[in-house]
Amino acid sequence: MNRAFLPCVKSLFVAMLAVSSIAYAAEENKAPKADAAKGEALYSTGDNARNIPACVACHGAAGNSTIAQNPKLAAQHDAYIAKQLADFKTPQRNNPVMSSIANGLTEADMKNVAAYLDKQTVQPGAAKNKETVEAGKKIYRGGIAEKNVPACAGCHGASGDGIPAQFPRLAGQHQEYTAAQLTAFRAGTRKNSPQMTTIAKRMSDEEIQAVADYVAGLK
Repeated sequence: MNRAFLPCVKSLFVAMLAVSSIAYAAEENKAPKADAAKGEALYSTGDNARNIPACVACHGAAGNSTIAQNPKLAAQHDAYIAKQLADFKTPQRNNPVMSSIANGLTEADMKNVAAYLDKQTVQPGAAKNKETVEAGKKIYRGGIAEKNVPACAGCHGASGDGIPAQFPRLAGQHQEYTAAQLTAFRAGTRKNSPQMTTIAKRMSDEEIQAVADYVAGLK
């Protein structure tokens, strides 16, 4: 190749990269930006025009559910909440109530509600069964070696804070809800986490309950 031609090729390549970057930035700008204020309004009052009920009815003021079967959503990572709402629209996480509600939400709605909940403060929970909480602590922190169950803390953190956009916050969550989700993963009725399906299938009812009780008391 003629060496005099190389600078021209380089300049053309740089120009193409610049155009590509501009196009990518334009696409990014088209994506809906989260609006926590709109999320709070939808969470608190719903949208009658679209037949979307207020989330607060089931998940409590500021995401602090007082109904053991319904999860606390306060302080949950926004990306995780948005993903779960999107998953409710698919067979991966089919739920008669939530799937119906999620189908009425736009991408912007989901991000807005998630942004609002992410900023809320979760009310602490407490372990209920002192006889099993120690067993739950051992599983959460060290796993179950003989069953090839990894330590929950490896993904969800020593304090149950989770990892934003990857693994949910568990600290303070209702025992009943955590146990129900682990059981659903084990049974294959909740399918949106291959890792959790594999892990839950190796756990007994007693082990699931022990872990659920332990994480409820994490702060």
